[in-house]
Amino acid sequence: MRISVILAHPDKESFNHAIAVAAVKTLNQNGHEVYFHDLYGERFDPILLTEEIPEDAPLPPEIEKRCIEIAVAYEFIEGDKGEGVPNGLLKAKTALVFNTSNTEDEREKTIFGDPLETIWRNCIFGLCGAHNFYRKMFSIIVVSSEEQRKEWLQEVRQTVSEYFPKNK
Repeated sequence: MRISVILAHPDKESFNHAIAVAAVKTLNQNGHEVYFHDLYGERFDPILLTEEIPEDAPLPPEIEKRCIEIAVAYEFIEGDKGEGVPNGLLKAKTALVFNTSNTEDEREKTIFGDPLETIWRNCIFGLCGAHNFYRKMFSIIVVSSEEQRKEWLQEVRQTVSEYFPKNK
């Protein structure tokens, strides 16, 4: 299966990067073809220019490559800092989103209404037809222990394997 993994976090030492590495390694071990993009590492420019809007507009080569990958990918795993939006997910049937927070889970849900869940589930993946959706927010990162982070990475590996088991 072809799976796209997209990371949008500026710090290469972040837990978000560790999540992405764990997901990619697990997918590779399970025999999947992985398209991995570290948007900050690639210095991806998210600005849509007016000239790029027409359907027949010529695309910069790096954008065209991503469009082709997305067109052939079957599933998506998204890891971000809460502000990234994937481009073009019309073929995806399953989407996993792992992200981190320094807000307590209860506060996120009761005070803020868990806006990231709403955005990812309803406004991005739901509208694209990816109704098999899973999102996990790991928090509070800033005070988490090394042991807690190891447990969380194991949870990432288990979840990825559950949704994308070994190819037979």
